[in-house]
Amino acid sequence: MTQILDGKQVAAIIKHELKQEILIHKGRGIEPKLTVLLVGDDPASVAYATFLGKVSTGTGVVFDLQRLPATASEAEVKHKINELNQDPAVHGILMMMPLPPQVNKQRVMEAISPLKDVDGLHPFNRGHLISGGMCLQPATPMSCLEILKRSGISLAGKHLVIVGRGETVGKPLVFMALAEHATVSVCHSRTVDLGHFTRQADIIISAVGKPGLITAEMVKPGAVVVDAGISEVDGQIIGDVDFAGVKEVAGAITPVPGGVGSLTTVLILKNLLKGIQLQEQARQWEEAK
Repeated sequence: MTQILDGKQVAAIIKHELKQEILIHKGRGIEPKLTVLLVGDDPASVAYATFLGKVSTGTGVVFDLQRLPATASEAEVKHKINELNQDPAVHGILMMMPLPPQVNKQRVMEAISPLKDVDGLHPFNRGHLISGGMCLQPATPMSCLEILKRSGISLAGKHLVIVGRGETVGKPLVFMALAEHATVSVCHSRTVDLGHFTRQADIIISAVGKPGLITAEMVKPGAVVVDAGISEVDGQIIGDVDFAGVKEVAGAITPVPGGVGSLTTVLILKNLLKGIQLQEQARQWEEAK
């Protein structure tokens, strides 16, 4: 019988672990604090910030939402980020997307301290991700690997085919999977005969955002299929994988919703706590100079 990899169940376990870690920090006099910076009033961003606030406070994290008007200049956004970088009480900064057209996303993300970058998107963190250094990693690739690990599925020695080479999921996932000793192939929009590659995979992770991209005939019997694709069709959230068909072939599969996406919020908080550790190390190094 196909194993359904339940992201909500894994998220609940991680949330419990976070609560215990946060209690330890509070015992040391540290109140973990996450600041979310929202420029404008994009409805989806507002809704997610509200949801993240509930999850954060539910684990014991101090949640702070900072809002700037949609007319804010790039300089004003960077000034606010610099204030948060310099505030020792703030341990993590999350920049909500999308940004208004007058604000350059890349320059703004680079302005966030890499030690507070809970999104794991700063070039410093990307560089350490490639080299195998200690860093904050992006939440969605973390979710893909975490749901496998927590379900007892090892990547070591497995052939992993990643479908999608995006900056948010596909590219960082390559190096994260290599660190877990997987053999990695990457497919994308220019790949000829996608099924030729996916049928060779022990594990498939799809992160394209194209409904029904992965079908049953593209999956080796018994393979593990992780769906990190998100699309909205007729008001419903669906993934890249034809779930009904593929689950008849796969050995394990993640649903959408209820799979990978269920973990991203708690893993942002996990990055927050990891950031506290990295910030303490940085202070110790400065004092040792």
